[in-house]
Amino acid sequence: MKKNNFESLLYSVGGVALLFVAIVAFNFIAGRAKIRADLTAEKAYTLSDGTRAILSKLDTEIIVRFYVTRDEKEAPPALKVYARRVEDLLEEYREVSKGKIKIERYDPKPDSDAEDSANLDGVEGQMVRPGGDKVYLGLSINMLNEKVAIPFLIPDRERLLEYDISRAISQVMNPERPTLGVMTPLQAFGQPQAMSRFGQQPADPWVLVSELQRDFNVKQLYMTTDKIDDDIKVLVLIHPKEITALTEYAIDQFIMRGGKLIAFVDPLCYFDQQGQNPMMGGGPSSSTLDRLFAAWGVEFDTTKVVADMNFKTPLQEGDALAVLNFTEEGANKDDALSGQIDSLLLPFAGTFQGAPKDGLKKTVLFSSTKNSQLVDAFLASMPGDSIAKDFQSSGTEYPIAIRLTGKFKTAFPEGKPNASDAHDHEDGEDEEKEKKQASDNSLKESKEETAVILVADADFLQDPVAARVQNFLGQRMVMLPNGNLPFAQGAAEQLSGDSNLIAVRSRATMNRPFTLVRKMESEAQEKFRTRLKELQASLDETQRKLNELQQSKSKEQRFIMSPEQQAELENFRKKEVATSKELKELKKSLRREVESLQTRLKWINILAMPIIVAFSGIILAVVKRKRTAAK
Repeated sequence: MKKNNFESLLYSVGGVALLFVAIVAFNFIAGRAKIRADLTAEKAYTLSDGTRAILSKLDTEIIVRFYVTRDEKEAPPALKVYARRVEDLLEEYREVSKGKIKIERYDPKPDSDAEDSANLDGVEGQMVRPGGDKVYLGLSINMLNEKVAIPFLIPDRERLLEYDISRAISQVMNPERPTLGVMTPLQAFGQPQAMSRFGQQPADPWVLVSELQRDFNVKQLYMTTDKIDDDIKVLVLIHPKEITALTEYAIDQFIMRGGKLIAFVDPLCYFDQQGQNPMMGGGPSSSTLDRLFAAWGVEFDTTKVVADMNFKTPLQEGDALAVLNFTEEGANKDDALSGQIDSLLLPFAGTFQGAPKDGLKKTVLFSSTKNSQLVDAFLASMPGDSIAKDFQSSGTEYPIAIRLTGKFKTAFPEGKPNASDAHDHEDGEDEEKEKKQASDNSLKESKEETAVILVADADFLQDPVAARVQNFLGQRMVMLPNGNLPFAQGAAEQLSGDSNLIAVRSRATMNRPFTLVRKMESEAQEKFRTRLKELQASLDETQRKLNELQQSKSKEQRFIMSPEQQAELENFRKKEVATSKELKELKKSLRREVESLQTRLKWINILAMPIIVAFSGIILAVVKRKRTAAK
């Protein structure tokens, strides 16, 4: 008996020891493997295909120096947690690059060699508490003699972390940046300090321009330009209001030479209109490219904007149907440029219609839903709910952004227009035209296939719509509330030849709006409009009857309300009260449905996983019990 007890004890101790060794070994192997599971719908914490494509081109070793303060006292807890996430992501880069990326880690303590190295690499320390030491959290990407620094990694830009790193790697791989031209009458490049003498406040460049300058050699072109420089590969044209024939001709010949164009035209440029001095009158707030569009088969009405019930934007004064808050429903998911964008905010956008001319192919990148209509641009800019009240769905999807590809033919078959006929190139005598044609050396057709991207809005590029600029530890921090800037930057990168960064950047702005709630609100709005129209019709009918009764009175009774008029007025008041109650009930019903849906979603999110775990445990227990009973 004692022997059996001793053997049981020995086996028990041995079993515990083996179990301990197995657990330690498992933890050691798991810790070295660094296996992670990304359960986000958009795989936000997994390297994108764009990053993998960039890394697949590596043929030279890249050294990534990761500077992070390890001092527990100096580094805030949030930065320490974020630093671990950065380190995990860098390990993924190293693994995917198959050893072509080498990670070096440094702790830049005060007055240390690591701190000197960080300063030489362009990584900047930040003071996070008064009287404390500087805290470092930055990267330096090095390849041969090329170096790109990310001075400080801000936790609020975590969704852009992969893009920032991949862009830096792409920059050291391709140090020769393409040249991009930006032409606009707006203050996209900022207001110089010297203008303060004339009563104007100096302003920073748009975030769009600042971001483009990080990837391209950006040249500023003026609206009086009559020749696009040959070194410019892509031209970005923003709100070309009152463009002259000479400038349009310069753009035409740029395309004929194989250049690529991104044009943002606008039927109602709200911010340009706001910037005008009302005492001076100001010019039109619309822009187009009449001559070029006509040659390409594109129709663009500068008097109409798109209103969409599904993409409306809630504002304090009511829903703005002409301020389009795009979701992925409006994007062409099969295109590399638009397929990764699931949110755009476009105030007062127009639409492109017409069929492209022979030799050109049109691809729609973004369009409205069928629950939309065209409304007057002037009416859309007025406050109030006049558009919602009279809204009638057209059943048409209106293209907002398109791409034209192929061989383009010139919009100026007669050659370069003279300055005197810049606004009307059809004027002139036959003899003068013959002389011009004889000396004309302009191109009539593009030498090779090229591309033009057209967007029917320019407001969506401006900072109040496209970016949120904040100050973080003395640094200018840019947050992206939507996909406006990623779309514009992606278009420039796609036309300049490198489209791998499009997918990397676009995932940073992905969101999942409550489309079901939007649909419920849209259906409720339809009920509101129907009842409001009935009430207005009743009011008009009552007014007509009152006028008829008034005309039938004698002069002596003109200012006395007859019993018939009083009855009609009382009847209308009753209808008005009843309709008002019905509208209130509709609003209450909608609010109850939305709140009920949100509550259900909340409880599903809270209870789903515990319930699944509990049922799994019960099932396992039942199966185990049956097996035990069978033995």
